[in-house]
Amino acid sequence: MKRRCTGFTLIEVLIVVVIMAVLAATIIPQFTRSTTDAKESAVSFNTHSLRAQIELYRIDHNGLYPTLTDGTLKELITQTDYQGNAGTEYGPYIVGEFPKNPFNNSNTVVAGTGAGVVGGGAGWQYNAATGEIWPNHAEYFAE
Repeated sequence: MKRRCTGFTLIEVLIVVVIMAVLAATIIPQFTRSTTDAKESAVSFNTHSLRAQIELYRIDHNGLYPTLTDGTLKELITQTDYQGNAGTEYGPYIVGEFPKNPFNNSNTVVAGTGAGVVGGGAGWQYNAATGEIWPNHAEYFAE
């Protein structure tokens, strides 16, 4: 009696490997683009939210913008009085922690003019004179 060997031939295994490589080559870039799209959407939403809250602060505080202190805009995440000092009359304008920039995962804020990326890994640039805020990453300034 002859024993029959069962299993995959080398050709069958190679065909499966080639099919898997082709699928991987087409699917992985799509996932990468989806991640970038999600980050762009999140940074856009966070930027618009921050700008709206800074404007609301300015309206409540007689035209004054929040001040940049220790890498954050503390007046937006705490309660303040009319002059912007710690108090209970206004705010907080942002509940929880200051939003992170999803491109560098940082929520720190640096003084800037919006002319380009400021070094140091900060998530946001803020101009205290105008109340403008920008994401601090190259993709934003490349647009």
